[in-house]
Amino acid sequence: MGHEDVTHLHGMHVVHYGPRQAPPLVLIHGSGSSGSTWSPVVPALADRYHVIQVDLPGHGQSPPAPSYDVPEQAGRLAAVLDELALRPATVVGHSSGGYVATALTEQRPDLVGSLALISSGPSPDALLPQPALLRVLISPPLGPLLWPIRSDAMLRKGMSAVCNRQVNIPDDLVAEVRGIGYRTFRTVLRRNTAYIAERSLPERLAALDVPVLVIFGAADRRWDPSSVHHYDMVANARIEQLPDVGHLPMFEAPETTGELLLAFATAGR
Repeated sequence: MGHEDVTHLHGMHVVHYGPRQAPPLVLIHGSGSSGSTWSPVVPALADRYHVIQVDLPGHGQSPPAPSYDVPEQAGRLAAVLDELALRPATVVGHSSGGYVATALTEQRPDLVGSLALISSGPSPDALLPQPALLRVLISPPLGPLLWPIRSDAMLRKGMSAVCNRQVNIPDDLVAEVRGIGYRTFRTVLRRNTAYIAERSLPERLAALDVPVLVIFGAADRRWDPSSVHHYDMVANARIEQLPDVGHLPMFEAPETTGELLLAFATAGR
């Protein structure tokens, strides 16, 4: 779909969809991806919200950054929202984007009216053994050698390996994933792990006074699906587990995912 405009703020590529006077809804992608991850659900969201889609540093059309620590990523996003004068927003994070969303809420609760996490692993011990292709691509000694010569087919296979349903990965997402550097990706993964190892996501959320929606695929291939119950400790959280859906609900079940996000955002207004 078309968008209103594109801005580059604080090292991030920012795309706006929907009416500017509508309530703000911020979309944060996961590691090794880009803002295009949200393309299947943006049209439904932008009918009723001012959607702000970001590319985190080193991903998509955003340049690399000196640090990829999760709190620093959140600080950059806070600066973007301050400059846009948007508050409070419904903030949605996919996978490790949920860590940035949570850290943003920890640092700047004034910016976040409600928080939705999609496929965000709660702690390092919930991580499943990864598909063989992904292990080869991200680990030495073969990873650094194969990274520059990845074909479109290999990239699509790598992204769909964590899905349970057949998905169609669009060309723009493939192109943006290709642009992510090997060292950037490895660093981002380490920093994400450090954030949830220091304190689990459910523990962090339990200390926050904000409505939370947790969406998890019942057939997630990156995180143990049963680990969604770790979020039961969050008193103000609503948990939705999607049958037969893997790690990419936006592509595997876009209509359901969009409906859940719309209902949650509307309830929090």
